[in-house]
Amino acid sequence: MLRLEVEGAVARLLIDRPERHNAMNLAMWQALPRLLAEAEGEGAVRVVVLTSAKGGLFCAGADIPEMLASREDEALRAATQAAINAAQAALVACAKPTIAFVDGDAVGGGCGLTLACDIRVATPHARFGITPAKLGLVYPLHDTALLVDLVGAGQARRLMFSGQLIGAEEALRIGLIEEIAPSAHALAAMLAANSTFSITAIKHTIARVQAGQRQEDDASLALFASAFTEGDFGQRAQAFLKRKG
Repeated sequence: MLRLEVEGAVARLLIDRPERHNAMNLAMWQALPRLLAEAEGEGAVRVVVLTSAKGGLFCAGADIPEMLASREDEALRAATQAAINAAQAALVACAKPTIAFVDGDAVGGGCGLTLACDIRVATPHARFGITPAKLGLVYPLHDTALLVDLVGAGQARRLMFSGQLIGAEEALRIGLIEEIAPSAHALAAMLAANSTFSITAIKHTIARVQAGQRQEDDASLALFASAFTEGDFGQRAQAFLKRKG
């Protein structure tokens, strides 16, 4: 199952199916956008952490027995594909910063979940792999694009062609993760302490850059200017000056 826990400014989206190494079945894919929307709707929440409810695990990917059982059921296959795409799109579009915290294996669709988050943190024990080539499957275009954006086409080919699992140190070296740490608590607290207005604008701006924009336009200039009148700049700047004074 997938469940949501909220503690202060941090919402934790927990993958909780340890008996199947947290493999994601159709119901779990379908639940993710709803739970994420619930977290976004919590006014106090400033950061969403996607992780396993049990230590030493992250996600073994899609539920292979379920996928195998659906191979002759066109409607079920279509529903599964739509649910996976919707879950990934919801993570990417989340208005609040998202952190994937990996303590264990993130394989196939599990690795795809990390790709859709803003930041990836892993313990030294974590491993990452994208294994459709071992199963005769095809990785979604959306997930592949996220992977290429992070590690480049060459590393993406290496990981996907081979299906090998790589450790946290190598994942950090090639840009698949951003940090190796025993938990995501410190990073989540750091993000939660910063301006929600600024972080939302940063997410929006980075998305535009990833889409190919490199020059300012009316919208980007207006977003920059809006911070002076619509955000919390005044309050934060005054607090900064008091600390300096």
